[in-house]
Order: sequence, then structure tokens, then C-alpha cells
Amino acid sequence: MCAATRQCRLESYPTRSPRVNGTPRWLRRRAGGILAAMSLLRTRGAALILATFAGAFVATLTLGAVERAFATEGRASPYANLAIFARALSHIEAVHVEQPDQDELIYGAIRGMVETLDPHSTFMDPEEYRILTSDTQGRFGGVGVEIDVRDGWLTVHGVFSGGPADRAGIQPGDRFLTLDGRRARDMPISDAVRLMRGEPGTEVQVSIRREGEDEALRMTLTREIVRIEAVEARILPDRIVHLRIKSFQSTTTDEVRRALDAAVERTASSGGVRGVLLDMRRNPGGLLDEAVRVSDEFLESGVIVSTRGRGGQLLSEARAHRTGTRPRWPMVVLVDNFTASAAEIVAGALRDHGRAIVVGSDTWGKGSVQNIIELPDGSALKLTVARYYTPSGRSIQAHGIEPDVEVEQLDEATSRELVQRAIERFSEASLERHLESDTEAEEGEVQELTPRSEVRREAGGEPESERIFADDFQARIAHQVLRGLVLQRELRTPR
Repeated sequence: MCAATRQCRLESYPTRSPRVNGTPRWLRRRAGGILAAMSLLRTRGAALILATFAGAFVATLTLGAVERAFATEGRASPYANLAIFARALSHIEAVHVEQPDQDELIYGAIRGMVETLDPHSTFMDPEEYRILTSDTQGRFGGVGVEIDVRDGWLTVHGVFSGGPADRAGIQPGDRFLTLDGRRARDMPISDAVRLMRGEPGTEVQVSIRREGEDEALRMTLTREIVRIEAVEARILPDRIVHLRIKSFQSTTTDEVRRALDAAVERTASSGGVRGVLLDMRRNPGGLLDEAVRVSDEFLESGVIVSTRGRGGQLLSEARAHRTGTRPRWPMVVLVDNFTASAAEIVAGALRDHGRAIVVGSDTWGKGSVQNIIELPDGSALKLTVARYYTPSGRSIQAHGIEPDVEVEQLDEATSRELVQRAIERFSEASLERHLESDTEAEEGEVQELTPRSEVRREAGGEPESERIFADDFQARIAHQVLRGLVLQRELRTPR
């Protein structure tokens, strides 16, 4: 079945043109794969395609509406050079010193064609497509890393907690130098995935370059079944919910709902949930639909995300619905340089609607949309078909989300020093022997309820944020910002 329209037909007709030792039957059979891929690259709604392969036969592929894919004014037909491809393929089949693998020839040709597009478009053979499907379902065998390409380097984008890579100390931002003895520079992601995946219990040798390290780091990783829990949640002592979304897979929204429902139930007797710290650091993204559904949990109306295709044409627009919207709890979204794709959609939507403050560092900047198109033999194309835009109309592609409060992650010693400096410089009132105002004594109790005085009050002992996030400076600051929002809201709410 042809995924584009659920109908696909390939017919061949003999001609009198010269042949290279005859056109092999397998070439006639597999020509449909090339034609289908090229047709899908050109348009999802195509067409009746006529092409001559090495002068030996004509292939007719019907994909949906009857529309001729001939040359348009000022542009040659993209199928004109298929005869050149077919002749080269026939020569390889006829005279190469080794008998070629037919699948590898065709798959390699499609893969090379797609790799001329953009870094996120790719061709997947049936095994690679099966692996992708297992990824989005949250269970797969491998070493537990998410990778992307930056400046030609295979870069670690995310590390799954508890997996082989996590236990070995691999970190986001690490660059692979070698994978199983093969040079990783300019290696296609599909090849890297194939090398890192394998039977549980087998090993893969890797070397990485880490910023700040003079020597390459070499390690052996043992493959295993990696199970991804998309969401982690905990209720902090101040009844703020720390909700960490690690990826957007098919179960993410359901996990978010269960976590929030449980938090509401557990805090009901003590006053209820006071705020939500949505932590999407090191989240590489995932399924667009799940990002929309998670955003819809917190938004009552308006656009969540829009996608635009070639020439800026509006393709789709996802909107929020009032039904099922959570209470308007104060929110802070925590992001970092490795927050990408679907996670950026959520951050952008909540920020543009004024629903949350974004804290952290600039995000990754992957603002393109990929569609998966299944091909008849179980292989698939992952094609970039659009760019997505936040509700305010901003494109995230290559720019990312700039936080409202910029905070870089720091080591523990530096973070303690900076927090102490911030407390000491908080205001005139923090200076030794400062002059008291005439009304200070009278209004002392009111001042003690403000967000600023709350921070000062905590400074007398160990701040609550520092106790909860002892080794996480970004989260500590995000928690303090959220506590300020919570206290401001409670001051405005009549008791």
C-alpha cells in the first residue's frame, strides 16, 4: 500500500530501445521505490509519472489525483534524469566485480537523494523505521542517548536517566569522535543509530570530546533495553509541583495528567497546589501532537502552534480548548540549551499567552516539522514539511526560545557564592546600619509577606530553594521566581 493515498500501481512495458544486457527484473520491481520517494519529495498529492529507464521500459506510478508531473514553465521536470539513474544502475548490476545487494543499491540511492535536503530529513529502511517506532513508544534497545548534528558533529542532545550512557557519565553537549571504530565526523544520524543499537548485552566502543577536557574520553557501553518514563513529578514542601517532562512520546500527556491529578488529591487537605515548576531541560522533543495536548492542559483558548510550509503557506493551526483546562496556578517553565522541538513549542505557547515565565538559557532552536511517510516495503521517509511558529508568530528555527530570566547552570561552589551576593545586594534594607523609614516598624508585618522579604527571611537560615535544589542552581532560581509569583498572587487574593 502506498502511504500517500493508499493506492499504488507499477506497470512495465517493453520497448525497442537498446538495453545493457537486458533490464533486470529486480530493477523493474524496485523502480517503484525510487519513483514513489521522488514523487513524495515533490508533492504529497502527486500525480501520474512517466519515466523511461535505460530505454528498456516505461514505469507508470499512480499516486492519488491524476495530475501530470511534467516540466512547468521555467523549471524542468524532476523526473527527466531518471533515465540517467536507471542506466547507471543497470551498469552496476551488469558489470560490477561483485554481485551487488539489490536492496542496498536502491536504499542507498534514496538515502543519498534525501540527504541533499536538510539535516532532519532522512530515509529509513524497514529496520530503522521499526527502531523509530519503538523510540516514540518509549521502549527500545540501545545505549540511552538522543543525538543530533551540530557543525558536522554527532552531538549528544539528551541522556536517558538510568541508561548505559547515563551510568557511564555521558552528558548533553558531548561530541562523538568515533563509534565502534568508525569516524563519527559527518556521519549520518541513521548510520550512528544503527551502530549504537543492537542486541542487549553486546558492547559498543565510543570516544567523545567534552568541552573543557584536553583529551578524548573513551568508554565501552553495554547495550540494553532502555525504558523511557516521559514524566517525573514530586510535590515540594511548599506545595509547588515540580513536573519534569523528559520527552514527548505517545504516553506523555497521559502521564502529565496522572501526575497533576495525584498532586491535587494529595494537597487537597493542606490548601491545594500553589504552583507548577515545569522542567523541560534536556528534553529533545518528540511528537508534535503530544506537545499540543500538554499545552492545552494549561491554556483556555487561542493558538498553541501554527505550521507553515513552502512559501509560507499556512498548513495547520492547533488551538486550545477551555474544557479540561487546569486551574490558573502560577507557572515557571525551566529550559536549557538542550530543550528542543516539541518542548520549545510548549515553552513558546505558555510564554506567549502570558501563562508562564520562562527561566533558564536559550533553547536549541529546532523549529521544523517532520512527517513520517511509510513506503510500500516497510521503509519510510522522514521529511521536513514545515516550520512551526509560536502564537505570537515567531519562528523558533535556528533561534530558539529566549528565557524571560536568563540563568546558566553553575557548579555548587559558584552558585552558593552568587546566591549569597544576590541576597546581600537585594536592597538598601539589606545593608548594615541602614536607616529605618518612619513607617518601617508599623508595616513590618506586611513587608514580611512580600516576595522580597520572603527571600530575606529565608536568608537568615538555609533558604528552602537551596535545601530542595542543593545541586541545581537553575532549578533553585526558577523555584525562587515561582515562589515570588505564588506570594504575589496570595497577597492579592482576599483571605
